[in-house]
Amino acid sequence: MSTSTAEPSGAPAHRYTAALANEIERRWQDRWAYEGTFEAPNPSGLLHEGWEEKGEGRPKLFVMDMFPYPSGSGLHVGHPLGYIGTDVFSRFKRMTGHNVLHTLGYDAFGLPAEEYARQTGTHPRTTTEANIANMRRQLRALGLGHDPRRSVATTDPQYYRWTQWIFLRLFESWYDAEADRARPIGELVDAFASGERTPQHPDTGDDVNWADLSATDQRRVLEDHRLAYVSEAPVNWCPALGTVLANEEVTADGRSDRGNHPVFRRPMKQWMLRITAYADRLLADLDLIDWTDAIKTMQRNWIGRSEGARISFDVLGGPGIEVFTTRPDTVFGATYMVLAPEHPLVDELTADVWPEGTDDRWTSGHPTPTAAVEAYRAAAAQKTDLDRQADAKVKTGVFTGSYATVPTTGKQIPVFIADYVLMGYGTGAIMAVPGQDQRDWDFAEAFGLEIIRTVQPTADFDGEAFLGDGPAINSGFLDGLGVDDAKRAIIDWLAAEGHGEGTVTYKLRDWLFSRQRYWGEPFPIVYGDDDLPRAVPDDALPVTLPEIDDWAPRELDENAEPEPPLGRADAWVTVELDLGDGPQTYRRELNTMPQWAGSCWYYLRYLDPTNEDRMVDPAVEAYWMGSDAHSGGVDLYVGGVEHAVLHLLYARFWHKALFDLGHVTTPEPFQRLYNQGYILATAYTDQRGVYVPAEEVVEGDDGPTFEGRRVSAEFGKMGKSLKNSVTPDEIYDDYGADTLRLYEMSMGPLDRDRPWETRAIVGSHKLLQRVWRTVVDEDSGAVRVVDEPADDETRRILHRTIDGVRADMDGLRFNTAIAKLTELNNHVTRVYADSPTPREVAEALALMLAPLAPHTGEELWARLGHEGSLAYVDFPTADPSLLVEDLVELPVQVNGKVRGRVSVAADADEAAIVAAALEDPGVAKHLDGGEPRKTIVVPGRMVNLVV
Repeated sequence: MSTSTAEPSGAPAHRYTAALANEIERRWQDRWAYEGTFEAPNPSGLLHEGWEEKGEGRPKLFVMDMFPYPSGSGLHVGHPLGYIGTDVFSRFKRMTGHNVLHTLGYDAFGLPAEEYARQTGTHPRTTTEANIANMRRQLRALGLGHDPRRSVATTDPQYYRWTQWIFLRLFESWYDAEADRARPIGELVDAFASGERTPQHPDTGDDVNWADLSATDQRRVLEDHRLAYVSEAPVNWCPALGTVLANEEVTADGRSDRGNHPVFRRPMKQWMLRITAYADRLLADLDLIDWTDAIKTMQRNWIGRSEGARISFDVLGGPGIEVFTTRPDTVFGATYMVLAPEHPLVDELTADVWPEGTDDRWTSGHPTPTAAVEAYRAAAAQKTDLDRQADAKVKTGVFTGSYATVPTTGKQIPVFIADYVLMGYGTGAIMAVPGQDQRDWDFAEAFGLEIIRTVQPTADFDGEAFLGDGPAINSGFLDGLGVDDAKRAIIDWLAAEGHGEGTVTYKLRDWLFSRQRYWGEPFPIVYGDDDLPRAVPDDALPVTLPEIDDWAPRELDENAEPEPPLGRADAWVTVELDLGDGPQTYRRELNTMPQWAGSCWYYLRYLDPTNEDRMVDPAVEAYWMGSDAHSGGVDLYVGGVEHAVLHLLYARFWHKALFDLGHVTTPEPFQRLYNQGYILATAYTDQRGVYVPAEEVVEGDDGPTFEGRRVSAEFGKMGKSLKNSVTPDEIYDDYGADTLRLYEMSMGPLDRDRPWETRAIVGSHKLLQRVWRTVVDEDSGAVRVVDEPADDETRRILHRTIDGVRADMDGLRFNTAIAKLTELNNHVTRVYADSPTPREVAEALALMLAPLAPHTGEELWARLGHEGSLAYVDFPTADPSLLVEDLVELPVQVNGKVRGRVSVAADADEAAIVAAALEDPGVAKHLDGGEPRKTIVVPGRMVNLVV
């Protein structure tokens, strides 16, 4: 479908057309770049130039968009929605006297970039740099007022040098629970050496003197405390991609979201970050920041703080089992136990033969417990955690052949493994109380296990597991107590008898931080003969990626060990370093960091991107991140709700660690968070349910068709997967960038989803044409403005518009600001159709339009005789005296029904309003000469006369 806006022949020579818009836009973009219009000065350092003019004495404002990934397909018109919004807000704030930092970088490492490179057969650096160049071009054409000096890319070695530096700060730190903050690892060494703290032997766990440990064992002790550490953990292993995947990179069907390959759960040694140490602070500090309740709730649920108790169950002939439960009061109702299939005790607890009398339902048809457990574990490994948490009625599991002892009763209960228990929550083991948990009830019924209620259900309860409150029953010394009292009593008993203690646990797990890929930040870590990790010195950073041709991961067997591509860089793998013991040869870490690493801290590098000596200068960080608000941080952060948990949680964690170590001055990175909506568009599927290119669909009387065949229409988020993208380049060519900006901001509130309709964009283009005609004569190109004052009505409308637009701009209500400007321009067009526009109106209109349509605003401002950009010109301010209504019209009711209307002075008193109402002919008719016995006046709203 063509969207051409070509003007008919004979059209005025100076009409605002797509061709004129494109010429104006390119010219102003070049000028902004040449003059450095949007370069925000720092209070010190290399970016200090312009401080006296643009910075000193002005309040600062740090506005930021979420880090974009430079896709190979470039931008579609849905991508810039948030970027336009932040640009409008930033431009408005510059004009209200702020020093605004607004820039954009590129999150360019990671699996998507590597997979795209593999598909095209091109090195990922080549494709990534080309994608960034294309995206820069598209964004520049949009007229975004970014400071280009501050733009970064995570793939730039001078950027990821500091990503590596931050990782080393985590590696060289530990969390002091007593002080509730991270501290340098050297302070822990000093505490061990002085006897202030007592270390535990890395093998036995016994208390030991620090000096009695060997150097290797001392290092092993420290590994158990570091914020960045190596651990064996269950991971999502994708052999087809040759790497582990984060949970968010695995579909609900247990396959990779890239390539749809099978994913298996298996234990593997990986780098971990101890985010769990910050769980309570990540929860508590949500109260400090201006985020929506919905986003805060998502973070709270992800962290999943639970209060309860740890209870130890003895096992005959085997190791004890520790469980965490939020309902320790129900321990008397435990009738079996369940371990996650990956639990480290499974092997030790699996018997050689089935105990006499074992129920056939418990064996899954296998001749021995060993065979049953092996088969079940293999099946469970092919499921994702999401699958395993699904609330399915059909429960599966197998008996291990072992029995545990209930500590309160001495009763022997069977120990199963089942995939509805996850290793990533609690201890990976549960005491099953079917009377009080529906999942346990379903399992008990499936396997013929006993059900004991421990809480008296209400009289009207007729269900299965009872989840409500009530007095304890079948619970010995707890009988009769309410749930809360019973919890306190059993926790005291467990502690006194040595069977457990009250504790807190979290759903949040430590952050899996390794990827077996090439396209990522190398770890600044090496290994010596003891196979323990050592930090690369800061002066050896960055550890750069080796240039290798064979960088693509190889498809592996399910049980194969990972083959990180960096292992193929033979000359890179080994390095000679002096780490304090003289020059020695070390092996480099072969895994790379995940894509999240570079996006955790990019906002800090925006502040001081040319600094080669520090991540950020302290004075610069304090200036831009400081705030009168509770936590400081970025003043406005705009992005999609899809990043509500992982990116934001990871960034908060890194920032808090840096705060503890004195590298930043604020406890939170992002003070205000705003989630923009999505642009939706029609998508089409053929008879197979396969999406077809929306731009090739023909709309006919009989419905839409593609290549002559009927297709079905649906509505969805614009994107490559639905094949319903519209590129901004098309809109630039047919209308100009200002029209695109105005259309996207007028479609609805910025935080709501909105439908895209290419045919509707012409309305925004016509609005710009009408504004243009208010100032410029279409035939001659001359300015049609006079210095004479506007009439009183126009002036009042102008100042009410100024007042409303200012408020809307501050509140990110750009759609209503556009509506107000439209009303003002319509009035001016009507009143001054045959005469020039008063300058006071034309100039105010150009200035108010400028944040929304900056090229057009700049051009009109220049044609009105002003030199230089309007970027720092004061935004119009309303005259308060002109905001007061001279007259107001009030409906007049007689006995509750409107019988007339009167116009009175806005400040008229009640007596004057009643007098005017009585004189209205319609009102007088219904009074029929009588006097009202009661008058009710609601100022500014209505008059009611009761007769």
